[in-house]
Amino acid sequence: MMKRLAIAGSALLAVALLSGFAFRAGPRWGKDPERVKQVVTWKLDDKLDTLDATEAQRQSIHAVKDRLFSDGVALMQEHRSARDEAFEQLASDTPDRQKLHALVDARIEAMRAFAHKATDAALEVHGTLTPQQRKELADQFRERMAP
Repeated sequence: MMKRLAIAGSALLAVALLSGFAFRAGPRWGKDPERVKQVVTWKLDDKLDTLDATEAQRQSIHAVKDRLFSDGVALMQEHRSARDEAFEQLASDTPDRQKLHALVDARIEAMRAFAHKATDAALEVHGTLTPQQRKELADQFRERMAP
């Protein structure tokens, strides 16, 4: 049970810090990927500080972050292109139903592929952390998620 929670905690940390929330492009961060990457790096460093990560762990985890971040930026650019195409189709007098459905299917597959990459990244981070660090992370996650 504890191992599952540690894996889940590691996975959620990687996913949360390395992908989704970083790309929401809300008013706090704007739409500049470098600014988003900077904020993600700060948050990740704060978390690594609380876990007393070694320099080798930091380098390994930052490499995972950088790789996943690049994939996430590419995914968001593809989303923007697909959104523009959808708007173009919907603005026309005769939107192409098949093209719109194909756009949706392509975006779903791209998100699925990214989710698998994020899961692999979480597992890589999990393997980088010590059992004590994983337990600490799981405990922090449980505290945050408690009702």
